[in-house]
Amino acid sequence: MSTVSAERLARIFVEVADTMVDEFDLIEFLQMLADRTAGLLDGSTVGLMLADPKGRLRFMAASDETTGLLEVFQSQGSDGPCLDAFRTGEPVVNADLRVATPRWPRFAPVAASIGFRSVHAFPLRLRQEVIGSMGVFGTETGDIGGTDAQIVQALADVAAIGLLQHRTISRSEALTEQLQGALNSRIVIEQAKGAVAQAHEITIDAAFARLRAYARGNNRRLSDVAHLAVTDLGSLQGLAGF
Repeated sequence: MSTVSAERLARIFVEVADTMVDEFDLIEFLQMLADRTAGLLDGSTVGLMLADPKGRLRFMAASDETTGLLEVFQSQGSDGPCLDAFRTGEPVVNADLRVATPRWPRFAPVAASIGFRSVHAFPLRLRQEVIGSMGVFGTETGDIGGTDAQIVQALADVAAIGLLQHRTISRSEALTEQLQGALNSRIVIEQAKGAVAQAHEITIDAAFARLRAYARGNNRRLSDVAHLAVTDLGSLQGLAGF
């Protein structure tokens, strides 16, 4: 982990904890969490999954496209570090993917084949309740220190507390509906990324960054901007400037 000032860490924790805002956007919140966590770690990427109403992990956000695809693959399988962290409620730390095939016979070979060498996974939890998991992937082997692991787990815990607090205030049924809506929005966002990438001849990651910047710059929900990108791309005036 890079040397991070106490002030910066404090700002990140406040940002992660702040789920009690008007028009709370679950996907944007999780994307922010993935980006901020990746920003704290040298050469690592981050993916986030949440449990759906049936208790199955679903991909929600990632700091880059490759990690997102890997998390989708993991969510569709039966093994992987994020699945372990979710099932046990305990973090998976310092796993070397080159020798992890016996542990994760389906996941490890695929992750290693696309260039990842190390993985860590942290449950999003509050006491005994686990609502998701965060995967941290590195292209080089190397241990994450105890203090660094505690910081990442603390970020995951604060996020879980914020989400569960939001559920308490909004009532369980509302959060379930919101999660289902976010899952549906995720599909539209993936389609929008492809449409913008093709139209502007840029990468998928750059297309996603442009969509998010446009949404923030125009004070609009990411899911609404994505819907327009899929159905009426020409209506997003000035998108190319973001």
